[in-house]
Amino acid sequence: MRRTLFSVLIALSFAGAAIAGADDVSKVNGTASVDAGQHAGDVSTVNGSVRIGDQAVVQKAHSVNGSVDLGKGATAEEVHTVNGSVTLNDHAQVKGELDNVNGRIKLEQGANVAGRLSNVNGDISLDRAHVGGGIETVNANLTVGEGSQVEGGILVKKPRMGWHSSDSRPPTIIIGPHAVVAGTMTFEREVELYVSDTAKVGKIEGATPKKFSGSAP
Repeated sequence: MRRTLFSVLIALSFAGAAIAGADDVSKVNGTASVDAGQHAGDVSTVNGSVRIGDQAVVQKAHSVNGSVDLGKGATAEEVHTVNGSVTLNDHAQVKGELDNVNGRIKLEQGANVAGRLSNVNGDISLDRAHVGGGIETVNANLTVGEGSQVEGGILVKKPRMGWHSSDSRPPTIIIGPHAVVAGTMTFEREVELYVSDTAKVGKIEGATPKKFSGSAP
């Protein structure tokens, strides 16, 4: 996607040879974890998962070929993953950007991403959650669930070479009841766009919304 993700991939590939800082947690072929309520620096793994406990605070959470899970009320400055899902549990927050390639992103109730949230492949869902820097994707089905808020708009980009999905159908974009999308929603490719009759959205470019009532289209 952006240079940042591939820089992360290169850096983590040499994690086994690197000496982690005193407060860093680095693993290869295993889970990198931080216990509930604890503080740590960068938490990274290759071929494993990152687990940040409830109310824990870390700098960056990085994973290649594994998932990242922020526990309830946990905080990270940034989250980057390649080939793995990301879950922000209730009231977890990312102060900067959340970038993901080839993986699902789930924000549970009260979760917050202050910066941009982006991926290439993998569904994105917000459940009464907040994104402050906009959402960007290529192939994801996106649900901005009931009561969720997105600032900075939504961008669904045209696929480029190497950004393939096993599912060739247009992505489905759902803006749920009482959800708010501030900023422009721009679609560079065909999508199925559904907007609740109680949602508030800004300008829409590249798609014609289908209105729905109730909890889902």
